[in-house]
Amino acid sequence: MITFFREKLQEKGLKVTPQRVAIYDAIVKLNNHPTAENVIEYIKANHPNISVGTVYKVLDSLVENNLLKKVKTEKDIMRYDAVLSNHHHLYCAETDRIEDYEDEKLNAIINDYFNANLIKNFRVQDIKLQITGKFTNTIK
Repeated sequence: MITFFREKLQEKGLKVTPQRVAIYDAIVKLNNHPTAENVIEYIKANHPNISVGTVYKVLDSLVENNLLKKVKTEKDIMRYDAVLSNHHHLYCAETDRIEDYEDEKLNAIINDYFNANLIKNFRVQDIKLQITGKFTNTIK
C-alpha cells in the first residue's frame, strides 16, 4: 500500500516526504475512517517530530490531489478514507462507526437508474451512498 502511495504522489508531482508517508500510513493502519484528531494521536505516538499543523496540511493536500477522500458523518465530523475505489459506507449513528460497503449489483441499479433518468442541467459524476443504521454486532 505504501509503494502504491509513493507512486501516486510522484504521478501527482508531489514530493515523497516522510511526513506524507507517515500520515497516509496512519490512516491505512487505523483502518476505521479516522478523524484528523485520530490521525494526530497516532502520529504523536509514532512520529512525535511531526507537528499538528503538518498533519492538517498534509491531509488537505492529499484530499486536494485525490489521494484521500473525506467522509462526513451525520454529526458533521469529517473522517478520512484511503480507499479510492468505488464503494459506499455503512454508518452507525449510535457509535459513529463507518464501514466500507461494496455491492456491484447495487452499483449497477444506481447507474442504470441515472442513465435512464437524466437530471436536467446536471451531469452525475459519482454516487456514494451512506447507509445509516445500527450495527448489531459490537466486535470490530
